[in-house]
Amino acid sequence: MSNKIKSIRPFIGSKDFEISRNFYKDLGFEEIILGPNFSVFKREEIAFYLQDYYAKEWIDNTMVFLEVEDVESYYARLLDLNLTEKYPTAKLVPIQYLDWGSECFLHDPSGILWHFGKFK
Repeated sequence: MSNKIKSIRPFIGSKDFEISRNFYKDLGFEEIILGPNFSVFKREEIAFYLQDYYAKEWIDNTMVFLEVEDVESYYARLLDLNLTEKYPTAKLVPIQYLDWGSECFLHDPSGILWHFGKFK
């Protein structure tokens, strides 16, 4: 195919749209409101859509991998944000070092599992 791919933007849901909006803004994403129940969140060259929609089976099986340059620094930044104190249902899991690289995990307030990782 000769067309250049410019981006990929996953759609994720939220159990409580306002809490999720605040969570992602605290995480450092810029929100662009597209409608009363729909926003795009951007940071640098990446983006994703957040919907005011919750289906437990979908949310429980949604994972997003975000590649970062330095997992240790990113994890330290996540700790500094105190997201698990501000959002009681959020969970931050320490860095795991694996054969392919390293990653830490963050569950958003709805249960979306984010992987922040670096490949070897």
